[in-house]
Amino acid sequence: MRIGELARRTGVSERSLRYYEQQGLLVARRTEGGHREYPEMAVDRVVHIQELFAAGLHSRTIYKILPCMRDSDGGPSEQATPMLVEELTSERDRIDRMITDLLRSREVLDEVIAGASGEPAAA
Repeated sequence: MRIGELARRTGVSERSLRYYEQQGLLVARRTEGGHREYPEMAVDRVVHIQELFAAGLHSRTIYKILPCMRDSDGGPSEQATPMLVEELTSERDRIDRMITDLLRSREVLDEVIAGASGEPAAA
């Protein structure tokens, strides 16, 4: 499929798809006319990339993770190393700390809103 179709099917801009390709996250073959051609499995790969970016991971971390993700049949990948597992655990811990900090910030904001509106703070 061409880049426009992949963009439509995944909801990701063509510019982002080109960036993924530059970062080695996505591979396209070129036609004789120079157009990008993506295999069907690129749809799932782009979805995985988007999920990982949404989790706050950087492209170089995603580059290491993608080959280790489960196969399309759901079977585990054998490419995950103990070092990568440790790095991913560290990333998860970082995300947990961010969640805790955001919840604390929301509580403070709720108190400020309640004080400014003259209403009691939500429990």
